[in-house]
Amino acid sequence: MSDSFSRSNREGRNLTTTITQDLGRAIVTGKFNGIAFPYEADLCKQYGASRPVLREAVKMLTAKGLLSARPRQGTSVQPEDQWNLLDPDVLHWMLERKFTIELMVDFTEVRLAIEPRAAALAARQASDTQIRKITDAIERMVAADAGDDDALAADIAFHVAVLEASNNRFFRQFTDLAEATLRFSIRRTNAYKGVPRASAVDHKVVADAIVARNPKRAQKEMYTLIHGALELLLEAGGHAALDS
Repeated sequence: MSDSFSRSNREGRNLTTTITQDLGRAIVTGKFNGIAFPYEADLCKQYGASRPVLREAVKMLTAKGLLSARPRQGTSVQPEDQWNLLDPDVLHWMLERKFTIELMVDFTEVRLAIEPRAAALAARQASDTQIRKITDAIERMVAADAGDDDALAADIAFHVAVLEASNNRFFRQFTDLAEATLRFSIRRTNAYKGVPRASAVDHKVVADAIVARNPKRAQKEMYTLIHGALELLLEAGGHAALDS
């Protein structure tokens, strides 16, 4: 393969990614509300892209549920209930819209359904290496309390490590989605608690149960941790609190 062909192929992929990100963000943030999606020729001119490059971007956005492209009917924006909300890009773009408590509540309820069970599975079957990633994240959270690490990154690393340590192939697919949303939700819930960062002590309780290979306690402590965040969001949104 020649260097020029390889470079051209790489540039085409980069432009496809740029177009996908730009149009995806525009769709989700409402730039096309009430107006028709642009014609292919107009978009090719706008981005200086070839038709194959643009069509690949449209194909990617169609796979995310944002566009519908049909022969002789053109390309149109899909309603929000058709979007793939489990796609990290779509969720990230949604979070770039005006913040809503409702979106964070919905996502935290998903976490409440998944992460306690993931903690129990981690306690039962995580490898020593996976356990170490969980305890490393706790050490980072403790260091963040002293100003020696990034508190948000450490908090996210903990939750991702637990999901991965569950060794459930579906839960592990949830890590990218969790990371994308936690960057927004953790800041909000900490602000509602009136603290600058999540409690390393509260997270360590979960980690200790996993290290002790105690699935029931790990599940209970993770549930308590996430339920507390959900209660804060519900209160901030003026919703009735859930029963524990």
